[in-house]
Amino acid sequence: VLAEVIKAFGSPENAQRMDEARDNACNDMGKMLQFLLPVATQIQQDVIKAYGFSSDGEGVLKFARLIKSYESQDPEIASMSGKLKALFLPPMALPSHGPGTGGVATS
Repeated sequence: VLAEVIKAFGSPENAQRMDEARDNACNDMGKMLQFLLPVATQIQQDVIKAYGFSSDGEGVLKFARLIKSYESQDPEIASMSGKLKALFLPPMALPSHGPGTGGVATS
């Protein structure tokens, strides 16, 4: 199921939907939740409903919890779960408030 979800994100239609949502979000975490998360949730719902999960947000949450429970037991599932997260979560780069960039002063 996880492999099918990842594959669904790669379809041209869904990739375009995700790109548009990313463009609308402009790397703003609040806007990511507003634009990107609903698209990502819908893509997952379309796949997992065929496997007995409800076709709503709760089904996606149950699917995510199930995957999480298997990550520690199966390195392949852990790897695929990481790929899935990378498809719709922004990279967690360190904040660019380093010295000289107008960020937090260090002393």
